[in-house]
Amino acid sequence: MKQDVLLQMTDICKEFPGVKALDHVSLTVKAGTVHALMGENGAGKSTLMKCLFGIYDKDSGKIELEGKEINFKNSKEALENGVAMVHQELNQALKRNVMDNLWLGRYPKVGGVMVNEKKIYDDTKKVFEELKIDVDPKRIMSTMPVSQRQMVEIAKAVSVNAKVIVFDEPTSSLTEQEVEHLFDIIEMLKKRGCGIIYISHKMAEIKRISDEITIMRDGTWVATEKADDLEMDDIIRLMVGRELTNQFPPKTNKPGDVALEVEHLSGMYSILNDVSFKARKGEILGIAGLDGSGRTETLETIFGIATRKSGTIKLDGKQVSNKNAQDSIKNGFALLTEERRATGIFGILNIRENTVISSLKRHKKGFYLSEKSMKEDTQKYIDALRTKTPSQETKIRALSGGNQQKVILGRWLLTDPEVLLLDEPTRGIDVGAKYEIYQLIIDLANRGKVVIVVSSEMPELLGICDRIMVMSGGRLAGEINAEEATQELIMTYAAKYV
Repeated sequence: MKQDVLLQMTDICKEFPGVKALDHVSLTVKAGTVHALMGENGAGKSTLMKCLFGIYDKDSGKIELEGKEINFKNSKEALENGVAMVHQELNQALKRNVMDNLWLGRYPKVGGVMVNEKKIYDDTKKVFEELKIDVDPKRIMSTMPVSQRQMVEIAKAVSVNAKVIVFDEPTSSLTEQEVEHLFDIIEMLKKRGCGIIYISHKMAEIKRISDEITIMRDGTWVATEKADDLEMDDIIRLMVGRELTNQFPPKTNKPGDVALEVEHLSGMYSILNDVSFKARKGEILGIAGLDGSGRTETLETIFGIATRKSGTIKLDGKQVSNKNAQDSIKNGFALLTEERRATGIFGILNIRENTVISSLKRHKKGFYLSEKSMKEDTQKYIDALRTKTPSQETKIRALSGGNQQKVILGRWLLTDPEVLLLDEPTRGIDVGAKYEIYQLIIDLANRGKVVIVVSSEMPELLGICDRIMVMSGGRLAGEINAEEATQELIMTYAAKYV
């Protein structure tokens, strides 16, 4: 084994009931390099990393760290041996503060018994200063935006002085400024001789920071190449097994009459302040803005899961109350939430139960629910969205993040809403699946539905929307027709009230 090889994974296999998740997959990571791991949702990327990190037991194969064979039994053992992982789905103790989350399971103690609070605080400050992260160590996690919580998770991985750090979709909830900050941190880690495994669906990122790229498809290894030797089209072709010439489907929807009117909307407990706008039947309306600008709060207040302080909502000229999610569904609204794990999926339920849970009335036959009807509807959206799952009975938590997203989208489409509110609908989703979701959004608009999309990815908003609203400091800073919009103009409006 060469001296510069930090991690060698050879012929790794892993099966779950009904699916071969990994089939003889190999990966080599060198010191001081970024090795990108790419593939469609369900390709096996996260499964491979969980086998490394001790979350899953591999069925066969060999893992070597600095030439020594390893088989971690849990994540604690992995961390103690210099392997850290920043997970795509944040799994944090939200009622605890930042420093508790940073040192959980490895608290410094006084006399081996009492937790040394001062040392925890000082050590947290030291890590944050080194990484230039501006977060109060005593702040409660649940009060922070997702992007800041993600930065805390990144700091935690760095704080263990890991030799190998796995980043699983680390920028999916970060602003552009925070992404630049993360890349600075990664550059610093490379100089220390760290081996970085970087999982992302964002092609521009991968090309910019990677030294090598390994591509997986359907649980198998497809290729490993130097990043400089692969163009984006090559990566896409290797990932999806076919040419994908356009990133966005052709826009065929034609906005009609005004359907949704939001007037002077303000939030009781959020920064949302006096927001007014109209949306037309068959229109795809984008909402842009920096993190914490009020984008998510706008959708949540319209849907009634965030308390409205003032303002009115009208659908087809009729005022709707939307005091809670139940009201909103009854009134023809649907909301795909930003954090699917925390507020989207029912992890202990299977695919079918997660799909039909918001449209049970549709499946009632007398006093009972029709199993046949529920199976048919679930299968319809598994097929339409190309969800990768062994069966409808599979627990949703066993699916990859992108496939979980597809199930939740199918759930809301089953309610046949008039207004579909989508908060980061393609976060953590591969390029092929993104195209399918964009096509679905355009199809819904063609049927006269109002679709409102919040996204941190400006090319996405420019590619599928008819009009883009820009939020800043809880207020509406501007509206632009998509054909006239540029990323520079959006950013100018986004900074207006900051």
